[in-house]
Amino acid sequence: MTLRVEPLVLPEVVRVTPTVHRDARGAFWESWRAEEYAALTADAFVQDNVAISHRGVLRGLHFQHPGAQAKLVSVVRGRIFDVAVDVRRDSPTFGRWVGAELSDENAAQLFIPAGFAHGYLTLSDEAIVAYKCTEYYAPGSEHSLRWDDQEVGIEWPIENPALSPRDAAAAFLKDIDPAELPRR
Repeated sequence: MTLRVEPLVLPEVVRVTPTVHRDARGAFWESWRAEEYAALTADAFVQDNVAISHRGVLRGLHFQHPGAQAKLVSVVRGRIFDVAVDVRRDSPTFGRWVGAELSDENAAQLFIPAGFAHGYLTLSDEAIVAYKCTEYYAPGSEHSLRWDDQEVGIEWPIENPALSPRDAAAAFLKDIDPAELPRR
């Protein structure tokens, strides 16, 4: 397996693209191989999640503290705009964001380190998103950052996404208690 690892604007967030083998039958690639991905994080992935969303659905921006999760996000079917926001209160890039388009066509993945809020917008009619996490989901540690926080300034390619009630009621970054934010 050969991976192309590309640091993004926030260099701790990287786009990972595996080698894809395509022919008349379709396509094949390895979506995870421990020895190849070991350079991304010293933490082991302990949980895999799958979400299915329709066009215009925005999920996030979510993070955990304590128990911050690093994530490796992939799209099995469809296309999304995937976003990470640095919410580590002592980080020089606190409040900054980065986004990347992930799809079944480009096979790209996004590695998001622990301490970043994560969310995505579904751009295709339907998207199946799979992601690996380095910590177990802990409902008591879960926090949400408002998707349209003007101080963060994410350039979402939509004005009125479909949101869950929890995401619609999420806090602005300036209103989140610093004790609820992780450290580097």
